[in-house]
Amino acid sequence: MKTIDELLAEGVSGKRVFVRADLNVPLANGEITDDGRIRAVQPTIAKLAEAGARVIVASHLGRPKGAPDPAFSLAPAAARLGELLGADVAFATDTVGDSAKETVAALADGRVAVIENLRFNAGETSKDDAERGAFADQLAELADVYVGDGFGAVHRKHASVFDLPARLPHAAGYLIATEVGVLKKLTAEVKSPYVVVLGGAKVSDKLAVIDELLGKADRLLIGGGMAYTFLHAKGYEVGISLLQKDQVDVVKEYMARAEANGVELVLPVDILASKDFPDLKTKAPAQFITVDADKIPADHEGLDIGPKTRELYASKIADAETVFWNGPVGVFEHPDYAGGTRAIAQALVDSSAFTVVGGGDSAAAVRTLGFDENAFGHISTGGGASLEYLEGKTLPGLAALEV
Repeated sequence: MKTIDELLAEGVSGKRVFVRADLNVPLANGEITDDGRIRAVQPTIAKLAEAGARVIVASHLGRPKGAPDPAFSLAPAAARLGELLGADVAFATDTVGDSAKETVAALADGRVAVIENLRFNAGETSKDDAERGAFADQLAELADVYVGDGFGAVHRKHASVFDLPARLPHAAGYLIATEVGVLKKLTAEVKSPYVVVLGGAKVSDKLAVIDELLGKADRLLIGGGMAYTFLHAKGYEVGISLLQKDQVDVVKEYMARAEANGVELVLPVDILASKDFPDLKTKAPAQFITVDADKIPADHEGLDIGPKTRELYASKIADAETVFWNGPVGVFEHPDYAGGTRAIAQALVDSSAFTVVGGGDSAAAVRTLGFDENAFGHISTGGGASLEYLEGKTLPGLAALEV
C-alpha cells in the first residue's frame, strides 16, 4: 500500500488531490455534536495543502436515498474543517455537477474544497458495477490523484471507496495507515492477556467477530442490549429487555465453544432495570432498580450493567496486555445509565494495556463522558470497519489501495 509520504516525496504541488475522508459526524439541529472524525483526517488534508496540492475532500454523511437532502448536507462539516485548518474551505453544493466543477477549477495551490455528500448520487452506493463505475468516472474527472483516508467507509464497496482508486494514482492517508497498524496489533501481533469488551444493542451484529475471537481472545466481556440474549440462553428471565430469540441457539453454541477453547466469557451479574425507557431528550431522572442478572422482573427492561458487574469487568481488564472495546454496555446517553460505560472506559484508562476503542458509539461515549482521548492507545474512527477487519474479511477500500 503506497503511503502519503511516498506521494508527497513525488510532489503534489499544483495537482488536484481527491481525499476520500470520513466526515460522517453526528448532527443535532444542524450542529456537530462530535467532530472526532473531522479531526482524525485533518493531518492528511493539512499536509497535502502545505505541499501545494489542490485538495478536494469528499465524504458521505448519514443515509440519504441517493438524492439531495438538506438534513444530510456536509456544509457544517466543511465549516468545521475550515476552523480546524485555520483557513477558508470552499464548498460545492453538488458532487459532480456544475458547482463541484467550478469549485475545483477555482482552487489555488494549497487550498481546500469540500464537495457535497457523495450519497446524494445513487451511483455512490449502487450494487450495479456499471452505475457505480459511471459515478467513479465523473469523480475521477475532478482530480489527478486519489488519497484514501476514510477508514470508517473502507468496508463498503462504494464508488468513491472501491472504484475511484482504480482510475487514479492512489495512496493511503495517515489515518488509514494508523488504523491498519492498530488492527494488526489486534490480530497478527497480539499481546496476551487479550481482553475484548463487546456491547451494543444486537448480538447479531457481533456474531461474526465473536466467532473469530473465540480462537484469539483470552476473555470476552459482554454487555449492552446483546447481553440479554446471552442471559436468556443461560435460562434467565430477562423481562422486556432487548432479546433476539432467533440467535439463542447460536449463542449457546458460542458459549460452549468458549468453554471448550478456554476462553473466559463473562456476563453481567447485576443489572439496572426499569419499566420505562429513559427520555433521552430531557434527561429527566429515571426510575430503576438494581437486581441480580437472573432476577430481572418480567415487566422490567435491562438498561445498564450494575455496580457488581462494573467491578467484575474492571478486574478482568486490570491485568490485560491488549484490550479492544466495541459497543456501550448501557444506555450511556442518559446519565442514570451511563455508569457502566463510564466504568469500562475508566478501566481502560487505568490499565497499562494497549487499549483500543472500536469506533462508533464507543468513541462517541468516551468523548461524551469527558475522557481524555490521549488516555487510550487508540480511538478508531470506524466501528463497522474495525469489526469486519477483526472478522478476517477483505475490506474493499483497503484492497483497492493495495493494487
